[in-house]
Amino acid sequence: MPRAAFLLLGTLVCGLAVRSSEGQTSPAAQPTTRLATEVTQTWHFGVRVQATGATSGIEAALPFPTDWPEQKVNVVRIDRSDQVREVRFRDLGEGVRQMVVSIPRLRPGESAEVIAEVEIRRSLIEPPRDPQQWSIPTRVSSKLKPYLSPSPYIESRHKAIRQAAKEVARGAEASDWEKVEAIYDWVRSQVRYEFDPKIRSSVEALQRGKGDCEELTSLFIAMCRAERIPARAVWVPGHCYPEFYLEDADGNGRWFPCQAAGTRLFGEMIEWRPILQKGDRFKVPGKKGWQRYVAPQLKAKRAAQPPKVEFVQEPIGDAVGVSR
Repeated sequence: MPRAAFLLLGTLVCGLAVRSSEGQTSPAAQPTTRLATEVTQTWHFGVRVQATGATSGIEAALPFPTDWPEQKVNVVRIDRSDQVREVRFRDLGEGVRQMVVSIPRLRPGESAEVIAEVEIRRSLIEPPRDPQQWSIPTRVSSKLKPYLSPSPYIESRHKAIRQAAKEVARGAEASDWEKVEAIYDWVRSQVRYEFDPKIRSSVEALQRGKGDCEELTSLFIAMCRAERIPARAVWVPGHCYPEFYLEDADGNGRWFPCQAAGTRLFGEMIEWRPILQKGDRFKVPGKKGWQRYVAPQLKAKRAAQPPKVEFVQEPIGDAVGVSR
């Protein structure tokens, strides 16, 4: 029997419409985050695998939502077929949690699945009452340092990025908030939205003057980091947007979101889709180097033919809004 080891990866499709260590460590609450309307949703996350030939040693891993200041997650139930041996969770740093599914073997034509039903309460984020009080941190903690360093497709130390960031920041108003906002508006004015199935880097976005949510997000993050402003990507199903980090006069820090592609939203966020990941620089088991996005993946130790795989990530029913 032929034997082959293989890896199947999921993909991210950028969209603009706004609708709808093994233990878990939730990010610390941020008391200064201003939350508004809350929406409760039910989602299914999981994987379905069908063997086309005898297959053994199957492991699937997919990003799984976790708690953030603007998001609370409750796993209602996890259904799995008899062929599944284990379902567990692991954290890849602070920004992403994975569901890991182990299936010892499948006969030709046999199927296995794991579906988690998850209740997600997602809140809108309001802008700060006094934006001018927020400043770029003078000292950066070890937890923030990754958000000042280059990441895959985010070349914050590239000469062209640094030069553009410096010129934009030089023309900004006095406050640090206005400095970040100037970078934000410059990126949106200089890079025309155009969907591209190929992922482009921040330098390419700068040079080509076009890109989709990934390129706009990458360029904004790169330029912020070039000016010593911590910034990172936030990933939701089919879309991504950036966050930047500032501190108040007492040294209390807060992450502020903004919508790089689509409706202009700076320091606030209208988004109901669940947060899957925050960050853009991850070490993923079984993959070399830093990864920008933790994609769903499936691997098998032995397989006569690659199995069919479907990663499940879908809302169930209608969202329920609750006003605060």
